[in-house]
Amino acid sequence: MAKLQWKPGTMIYPLPAVMVSCGSDINEYNIITVSWTGTICTNPAMCYVSIRPERHSYEIIKKNKEFVINLTTKKLVYATDWCGVKSGREHDKFKEMKLTPGKAQFVKAPIIIESPVNIECKVKDIIPLGSHHMFISEVVNVSADEEYINPKTGEFKLFKAEPIAYSHGFYYELGKMIGRFGFSVKKKK
Repeated sequence: MAKLQWKPGTMIYPLPAVMVSCGSDINEYNIITVSWTGTICTNPAMCYVSIRPERHSYEIIKKNKEFVINLTTKKLVYATDWCGVKSGREHDKFKEMKLTPGKAQFVKAPIIIESPVNIECKVKDIIPLGSHHMFISEVVNVSADEEYINPKTGEFKLFKAEPIAYSHGFYYELGKMIGRFGFSVKKKK
């Protein structure tokens, strides 16, 4: 089978579609939808978000050096998209999307109560890369809705929250599980 050659670009898909909340007080609170995000280290727990400097949230995060990554779900897909195409300069995204800002444990930025997982982050470095700048951050706390945690095993069942993914301009529901880490080398009984 022949492969077509494309110009160099961003073709690592699917990606999480997350709502990043920021601001140090209620008058500054904002939400930006981000797909350029991911894990970069386990110990210490670190992640990143990449944001265009012209975005309203960019200066808020740069000034406060903290934010919250809020995982999104099928129920939140409309708000996720809307918060990505509307600017916080003209809109109160929490109010207009009927989202509830909650108190984070270790940062001043609010969590989004409706999100099943809230990841509190403190910025360690900002790397200008071109169209986007990468905010390399330490994860200082994770809050998860207890309804998705098995009380006997402590296992987190995020799939029950119906998370969504973003792929080349479209949002998708995640499908069925097809394997578990290490299944390819597990001894058969």
